[in-house]
Amino acid sequence: MSDLNRRTMLKASGISLALPLLGSMQRGHASEVAEPPSRMVFVCTTLGLHAPALWPKTAGSGYESTEYLDLLQDHREDFTLFSGLAHESQSGRNPHNCEMTWLTAAQGPGLDGFRNSISVDQFAASQIGNATRFPSIALGSGGPQSQSYTSSGVMIPAETSPANLFAKMFLKGNPREVAMQKRKLSEGVSILDQLASQRSRLLRSSSSAENRQIEEYFESIRQAEINLTESKAWLDRPKPDPDEQPPTDIADRADLVGRVQLLMDLIPLIIQTDSTRVITVMIQDHKVVPKLNGVSGEHHNLSHHGQEPSKIAQLKRIESELVKCVSSLLTKLKSTMEGNGKLLDHTSVLFGSNLGNANAHDPSNLPIFLAGGGFNHGSYVTTAKKDGKPLSNLFVTILQNVGIETDQFAASTGTLDW
Repeated sequence: MSDLNRRTMLKASGISLALPLLGSMQRGHASEVAEPPSRMVFVCTTLGLHAPALWPKTAGSGYESTEYLDLLQDHREDFTLFSGLAHESQSGRNPHNCEMTWLTAAQGPGLDGFRNSISVDQFAASQIGNATRFPSIALGSGGPQSQSYTSSGVMIPAETSPANLFAKMFLKGNPREVAMQKRKLSEGVSILDQLASQRSRLLRSSSSAENRQIEEYFESIRQAEINLTESKAWLDRPKPDPDEQPPTDIADRADLVGRVQLLMDLIPLIIQTDSTRVITVMIQDHKVVPKLNGVSGEHHNLSHHGQEPSKIAQLKRIESELVKCVSSLLTKLKSTMEGNGKLLDHTSVLFGSNLGNANAHDPSNLPIFLAGGGFNHGSYVTTAKKDGKPLSNLFVTILQNVGIETDQFAASTGTLDW
């Protein structure tokens, strides 16, 4: 354990547990510790956010809070809210076709002859290369649709099963060993229980600061196991077929919030193990009534509320829970130490939507949050409609922030400074 490399794992029968990225894995010399790598996470809720519950009336650092911003109050100094950003020419054959282009900025989605372009996450993954086990990870709350596209305009299917993703990251061995480990997990036997002796040796050979980081990581693993087991996530299921609706870990499709929360819970683990540095999450309409008190309509139908107060109240109930899920992600990233800082310091989290006004299918003035990444946060930055700037400008800023040398992405006209 005295010589740890970045890919070191703790191993027992049927499982291999990746370790978080520790300072001792990055040392070039005894007194030199490399900076933790930079990452990016893109989270899109495809049915927008109700504008009156989101936008402050004044810009700057002194902006007043709103219903949705109250839910992020603990992170006020950790994010910047942008208005006035959009992509050009996003009206497609179907009003929701702009879902396909939120990360690509390709124009005329769904129209005759349309071909999507590379998404910003895949552009980043191509530049980062094989530095991590997975170049990128695309997650989805409902089906295989994602917002990640290759340079040929081919969609990368989303992983909808937290259990499958967890297994890919941690469970190694032959099929019989992996099946046995899944059964143990379903019975409440933790991976950590089977790694007790190796865990003890690792803690004895690590510094006190690394011990704290390791213990936080192990606690995250145990919590992920509890969450997945409670949702019966360890039942064996067939792999998704792109032509069919794939199975999900939570059998009740109406549990939109539960599925989104499971994805949020796994993101810090993915980042801590340096399994990838590029993650996308697509929060979709599940075409059912979300399982929430006071909600009796489908999410999509409620987004077209026609200004009916009862529908707006239900819509805000759904959207508030989704904002809380993102808040929980920021909480975990901010409370997890890495190097001389926090996980959030080295992770740019972009949260927003491809629709500015879902009621009118309007893809302009998109709600966009940027958290973490070492940026100067704590403000509401607004751009007048007549001076609207491409969302791609913010993409370029994020790319440069993670060390990718580029001054152009899609329809960008520069960087976005604030």
